[in-house]
Amino acid sequence: MEKNTTTIMTEFVLLGFHFSHSQQILFFMGLLIMYILTIVSNILIIAVVKEDPHLHKPMYFFLANFSFLEICYITTTLPKILKDSLSKKKTISVAGCFVQFYFFFDFAATEHFLLMVMAYDRYVAICSPLRYSNIMTEKVCIRMTLGCWIMATLIVLLPVISLSRMRFCGSLEIDHIFCDFLPLMKLACIKGSITENSFLILSWFVALGCFSFILTSYGHIIATVLKMSSTIGQSKAFATCISHLLVVFIFYGTVIFMYIRPPGNYSYNLEKEVSLCYIVVTPLLNPMIYSLRNNEMREALAKAVNKCLTRNPGIQSLAS
Repeated sequence: MEKNTTTIMTEFVLLGFHFSHSQQILFFMGLLIMYILTIVSNILIIAVVKEDPHLHKPMYFFLANFSFLEICYITTTLPKILKDSLSKKKTISVAGCFVQFYFFFDFAATEHFLLMVMAYDRYVAICSPLRYSNIMTEKVCIRMTLGCWIMATLIVLLPVISLSRMRFCGSLEIDHIFCDFLPLMKLACIKGSITENSFLILSWFVALGCFSFILTSYGHIIATVLKMSSTIGQSKAFATCISHLLVVFIFYGTVIFMYIRPPGNYSYNLEKEVSLCYIVVTPLLNPMIYSLRNNEMREALAKAVNKCLTRNPGIQSLAS
């Protein structure tokens, strides 16, 4: 049933966390350091993949795209969160809220599809190694990557258009740190709307569909690896997959908790804390996981550092 009082919307208020002044400063500094580290590390991965000929392979092509996606993903929300952490008035315009909502879920959906494509790449590499170069050609890799971005853009577009036409009632205070779906729905004048139900169904379809595909791919990969007679071959095969699996489980662990769990009482304080995990912590951990657990990436990074030191003797003397 629709409420009688409908507020003319000009802006929303993001309640965020309730900190003291000293806690706000520490919170801001911590997030800023993590943001800078995330941007720098992902740019470094992109640069190393581009410059090192040994990394001109489908696996690292997808990894470079994934790093670029992580930069876009974290930049959609974190600069606003940083600004709000030092502001007394944490407002966002209605248009700005819907734009943030769109790009956040656009990049999140793209990450689902890209992780699925990366799992398929590992599946072909390990289960059909003789056909790998014929299947995963440069054109195919580019088309698959473009497909991830285009599908995500189109899928998220309809819920955002529906959301922008909804009416919101009450104080228009969003009990969250950014324009997320469930806190926005809490302000909707009509509960259980088509927009709300369609978004939840879409979330289930995309997240669980991609996650099921990834698990199925790795089921075949594990079965193939266990049949290998060489222990060295098994360890190499697992080494190329473990980094991707770690990223998958970290990402889907938070996503399933936030959007795929059964309906019930939501603790918005807990959701804000979990949101920081997939907004800030996950994009920071991903490049570290890929670089530290991958021998080729570690070697390429070491070469890049040595090359930089050779070209800049002043830096080398300072380091020593």
